[in-house]
Amino acid sequence: MTNRPEGDARAARNARREAARQRAQRARAQQKRRQRGVRLGLQIGLGVVLLAAATIVTLVLVDSVKPAGPGPSTMSQGGITIGQGLEPVSASSSASPGAGATDGAGTVRITLYVDYLCPTCGEFEQANGGYIEDLVDSGAATVDIHPVAILSNRSQGTKYSLRAANAAACVAEHSPEQFYAVNQALFAKQPEQGTAGLTDTQLTRIVTGVDGLTERRAVTSCIADQDYSKWVDEQTTSVSQGDIPGSSLTEFPGTPLVLVNGQQYELTSPVTNDDFRTFVVTAAGATEATPTPTPSATPTRSATPSPTPTKR
Repeated sequence: MTNRPEGDARAARNARREAARQRAQRARAQQKRRQRGVRLGLQIGLGVVLLAAATIVTLVLVDSVKPAGPGPSTMSQGGITIGQGLEPVSASSSASPGAGATDGAGTVRITLYVDYLCPTCGEFEQANGGYIEDLVDSGAATVDIHPVAILSNRSQGTKYSLRAANAAACVAEHSPEQFYAVNQALFAKQPEQGTAGLTDTQLTRIVTGVDGLTERRAVTSCIADQDYSKWVDEQTTSVSQGDIPGSSLTEFPGTPLVLVNGQQYELTSPVTNDDFRTFVVTAAGATEATPTPTPSATPTRSATPSPTPTKR
């Protein structure tokens, strides 16, 4: 008698075990391939994320150090010079605004550093804006107006000072003949410090509502795109660090900074026109004269200082 049936059964069991072992090996191999694929995918994905993050950081850094670019063509020294007839004076025909400089034969040079959110700037404009306008319009003086953004962090995060100064710069570039009028309009509608200020839409409405403004579309686009905001920020930083055209000062005292022929005017409290008239006459060289006081509460505009000689 032979054991063939038992041998056949053993062989069958061995064959099944071998088949199971091979299936298990294939399953393990497939699992390893899947795991390698997952790891590779994660590595690729992580690499893409890291590359994207590095690109963003690089762009942010490049953007932060990118030069602000040129300012308005009428503001080569950071401010626009307004002369007789309230017309802008070209850089080529305007004297360099150094300390003590005058424009032309005895023409008084007034220099203003203003922030359109600064309440004292608004008070100075209310008391003296018309007087300066008459001096400049008649040719007795020129005025350099430098919009800066000292109070950008005082408007609930909206950076109103920066946006308003940008709007003024837009006018200086695209409609400089109306700059003085726009400067007056911005102070006439000045929001309170600590509020959100005006929106860009409101700023645009005020600026473009000034009579005679040209290139309204270009001005509107300039305000919306913040074309000169980085330039304003750069100018503000430079002035804050003591680089103050039109003055021999080495430290910026804050806004408003008012200079007459390079001499700093110390503001009174309250700000008055009579006191400023006296300073203008003195700074212009009339040291033996004092202006005739204006009897009314509201100062009467005068094209030139009105000195009354005093006897010694």
